Amino acid sequence: MTIVLFVAAVWAGIQNALAGGGSFITLPILILGGLDARTANIASTLALFPGQVSTGWVGRRMVGGAAGLSFRALVAISVVGGAIGAALLLLTPSSFFARLVPWLVLFATGLFAWGSFFRRSSEHGPLGPRLAAALQFLIAVYGGYFGGGIGFLMLAVLAAAGVGVRTAAAIKNVLASVMNAGAVAIFLFTPGIPWARVGIVAVGAVLGGYVGAHLLKRVDERLIRGFVVVLGVCLTVGLFLRGTG
Repeated sequence: MTIVLFVAAVWAGIQNALAGGGSFITLPILILGGLDARTANIASTLALFPGQVSTGWVGRRMVGGAAGLSFRALVAISVVGGAIGAALLLLTPSSFFARLVPWLVLFATGLFAWGSFFRRSSEHGPLGPRLAAALQFLIAVYGGYFGGGIGFLMLAVLAAAGVGVRTAAAIKNVLASVMNAGAVAIFLFTPGIPWARVGIVAVGAVLGGYVGAHLLKRVDERLIRGFVVVLGVCLTVGLFLRGTG
């Protein structure tokens, strides 16, 4: 089980760096390992955090503002939203948010595909700062609460704001780490954390995140776009099947 957990963590780290959705790999593995869904969700967030930090650090020179918002503003929104989401997770049941996940990923897939392949420059302009700030805040709250697909949702919003996919991927990597920093600060004091498994996943995620961040600089942008859309379709189908199973 340890080897399976480590390999899954490396895969999750690479996937988080390129497109997001790494927690959709680690969360089921942790649940299959005997953890309840809530504990597995907290453990997955804690374990993937070091990998997100390393990925964001490698790609830090590619980041910038978006939709009229400075990068500092995006960071502040992400930290506050992530902390609020983490507090909500500890205070409320997660069943309602869990039912929303397939719809959120489906929406993100459609939005990203439209922004990347179908939107023409003569059509609607990029998102305004108020709408972009509101969307980033909601994503951060969702990220602190559940975490699954936050990078994917941010890619979709950034693409709709007119940000290139390679730059958008670098921005979402940094923002994912800062929004989860607020959640991690709260989760660290939660009792019953399986720290041995968290450590295994963290090491694998750091390795995968480092590899993925370097791949991000070298992989053709069109391939990244196609990978994101295919990943989104697969995640959506899998999540809906899981919800009906």
